[in-house]
Amino acid sequence: MSPDFAFWIALATKMAVTALFVSVTTIIAERLGAVVGALVATLPVSAGPVYVFLALDHDAAFISASAAASLALNAATAIFLTTYVLIAQRHSLWLSVSAALVAWLSTALALSAFHWTASRGFVLNLVVFASCFFIVRPFSRVRMPATTQAWYDLVMRAGLVTVLVGVIVALSFKLGAEGSGVLAVFPVIYTSIMLILHRRIGGPATAAVLANAVPALAGFGVALLMLHLLAIPLGSALALAVALGVSVAWNAGLYATRHRESPG
Repeated sequence: MSPDFAFWIALATKMAVTALFVSVTTIIAERLGAVVGALVATLPVSAGPVYVFLALDHDAAFISASAAASLALNAATAIFLTTYVLIAQRHSLWLSVSAALVAWLSTALALSAFHWTASRGFVLNLVVFASCFFIVRPFSRVRMPATTQAWYDLVMRAGLVTVLVGVIVALSFKLGAEGSGVLAVFPVIYTSIMLILHRRIGGPATAAVLANAVPALAGFGVALLMLHLLAIPLGSALALAVALGVSVAWNAGLYATRHRESPG
């Protein structure tokens, strides 16, 4: 298979999977509530395929090092979500998303300027996620408003996400290696959820979904740490399977905890 053909196959797969996943997530959030929607959204459907493709082309040491770098940048995503949650309470979709993107880009660029070991990245995640969770917790319990749904709305959702993924990939060719590395961890799924749900159910309700995503995203950080630690001794394939299991188990534990806390 030629490199160009493999690239387009990988891009088409990522665009299709991301579009389907975001469409399903937003429907779940509207029907089942912010907690369930957030737990589904934080599953590693976007990052997972990226690491699978990396594992096909690189050895276990490369995957281990990449996971350590991703762990540090996971903190930028927490800041991204927290910024949106705060701004979306009173402001428009475009101002809320723009402010969140500026916060993410500034943080990601600042973090990418340093060499992050797994231990430093883990400490960074502990500090950032503890702070962000404290900030967003008051906004996490908002009831989802009733919505109606037409078939063309699903098509519009999928189309929006597909275009967004395509734009990010196209930009990566213009920005060079460093810029491409930052764009590789761009929170495309969360941005898509903001763009779709804010228009349909409003800022506070959308913010509730993403506020619940903050503690779930911390589990993705733990999964990245496991991937870093296990890639070399177990091999990339088994380490990726363990990391996926950690992410799913973390979200299941969060759901069980929230279910016990719910009245009635």
